[in-house]
Order: sequence, then C-alpha cells, then structure tokens
Amino acid sequence: MMRPAARTRRQALNELLGLMGMLVGGGLLAAQGSQTLARPAGGAASQPGAARPPRNTTARAPVHSDGISALDRNLITAAGIGDQDMVARLLAAGATARAIDERGRSALLAAVQNRHLEVARMLLLAGADVNCKDADANSPFLLAAATGQPEMVQLALAHGADLASTDRYHGTALIAASQHGHVEVVKLLLKAGVAIDHVNDLGWTALLEAVVLGDGSARYEETVQLLLDAGADANLADREGVTPTRHARERGYKTMVKMLMRVRGH
Repeated sequence: MMRPAARTRRQALNELLGLMGMLVGGGLLAAQGSQTLARPAGGAASQPGAARPPRNTTARAPVHSDGISALDRNLITAAGIGDQDMVARLLAAGATARAIDERGRSALLAAVQNRHLEVARMLLLAGADVNCKDADANSPFLLAAATGQPEMVQLALAHGADLASTDRYHGTALIAASQHGHVEVVKLLLKAGVAIDHVNDLGWTALLEAVVLGDGSARYEETVQLLLDAGADANLADREGVTPTRHARERGYKTMVKMLMRVRGH
C-alpha cells in the first residue's frame, strides 16, 4: 500500500493545477485504459447511474479574464516543469501550443527557460513559435542563445528562428551568446548567418561584448577568435570611440590583444 505522503509527480501536478475542476468538454482524455477527468455539471456530484448527456462538440475550456484558457495556462505550467506526459495530454485535449499568458509567455518559452529540450521539441511539432516574444522581448530562440543551450538553439534554427530577431537592448542572439562566452552557441549562430557586426542600443557588437563583458578567460578568448575568423570588424569602436583592441589592452587581456592585432586591430 502506498503511504499517503508518497504522491506521484502527476498527482501533485493535478492538485496544483486543479485539472479536475477546470477541464471541460468531456474532460482530459488520458492514455488508453485510463479514466476521463470530467467536470461535474452544475457543481453537483455525479450520480453513478445517471445517463451521460450527449457530447457537446463545440464546448470550450473556460477562459480567464486575461483571455487565456485553463487548458493553455496548464500547458505553460506543465511545460515549465518538464512533464512530457502532461504536455502531451493537454495538447491532445485542445491546448494551444501558441497560446501566451498575460506576460506574453508561451509554453515553449517556459520549457526553454527551464531547459526542457524534449518538451520544447514536442511543442514545436505542435506548432509553437520560436520567435514569439514575451513582455521583456525574450523569445525561445533568443533565450536559448543567451543561456547557452546549443541543442535548443539548433532546434530553434530548424524551426524557423528569425536570425535578425533582437532582444530589449536591440541585440541579436549572437551578441547575447558572445556576452556570456557560449562558444558552441556562437559557432551555430555564425554558421547560420546571424549578422556579425550588428550594433545594439548600447553601441556594442558581439566582439565588443565578448571583450568588455567577458572575463578574459579561455572561453571568451575562443569566442573572440571565432568572431574574428568569421570576419568581425576588429576596429568597429563603441560610442566613445574605444576599439576592441583598446578595451582588451586596458583590461590586461594579452591573448585577445594579440588576436586582434593579427587582423590589424588597433
């Protein structure tokens, strides 16, 4: 016998989301052999012998005042915790992969934020949008690049990622990846063709961000070399007229200075 405290993950999720009280239109159909989760009509308990009413094929899930249905909100939550089975059930029950909450957050963005690659794959196959931005201008593609998730970035690129898309600082995915020294992501984005000398609202390119915001460690050195090998302009200065070479020299990044001078940086 299972002890009362030993709840399964799905039982805990069902209690959290209140699926028993929110799913309508016949309820959420589980896998073969499982029971149907149905909402009691009129708030009264169902009678064991009562005849079932005919299925209403036009029934819809309840919608919150902010315009998102319970099914869609539950999908975002399930995606955020990485429950693949629940995501599949919610999609089968009619949840929309492209739905967003009041903050503009989609289920795919929630999955990327919490590094749930397989859930993200499921959502993309169901029609999720890798370029849909939230209120802070984060998209699944941009977030995957900024947080160093190469497999997620590769998945986004395969599903129509907008290479020209920018974040709230008007920075590309390449700038964000270079800022954090995400070498493998930088390689993918350069190969995909993201603009290498794009300048963001701060007046910085990917190369400048790797030098100025990096710590001079090996991964930033490799990032700088990758950008230079791809043709980044070593003399494209910031708003104050300070070049990448000068920034590197002022910070004592000797290896970077040599890299930049090899391509006639000054």
